[in-house]
Amino acid sequence: MWLFFIFIAVPIIEIALFIQLGGAIGVWATLGIVVLTALIGTYLVREQGRQALGNLRTSFSELNDPSEPLAHGAMILFAGALLLTPGFFTDAVGFALLVPAFRAAAFRFVRARVQVQSFQMGAQQTRYRRGPDDIIETEYHEVKPGEDAPPHPKTPTHQPSGWTKH
Repeated sequence: MWLFFIFIAVPIIEIALFIQLGGAIGVWATLGIVVLTALIGTYLVREQGRQALGNLRTSFSELNDPSEPLAHGAMILFAGALLLTPGFFTDAVGFALLVPAFRAAAFRFVRARVQVQSFQMGAQQTRYRRGPDDIIETEYHEVKPGEDAPPHPKTPTHQPSGWTKH
């Protein structure tokens, strides 16, 4: 229900802000601000995204918990989407998400309300081990030196098409 409220409230807030600011400073200045915030936001998202990716790589290489760098990266991505959306309210929220202290506070807020059941680093492997009762049946053909071996099942029976190099 709260998501429905957000989808209704945000456009109403944006329209009201456009009307108020457009009436105060004019249409062209309002449109200029919208374009300028999109350009500045794109630059900031790109720079902070690189930094967040570096932090994530460091976290993985040092085998630390990657949840905080991942959360920061997700918030930066969401900030980029908000900054590219025309509007002043979405721009304000987007710029707030680009402030590292705000992201850290948001992460702490969410982390306090989320309970992690398990966390595992690395790949999990399952191996099959043969037991002493396993029987493997096969057929074989002994090839004597100088005798032509039968063609291997994966040996091509035709010439290459010429589209690829071998």
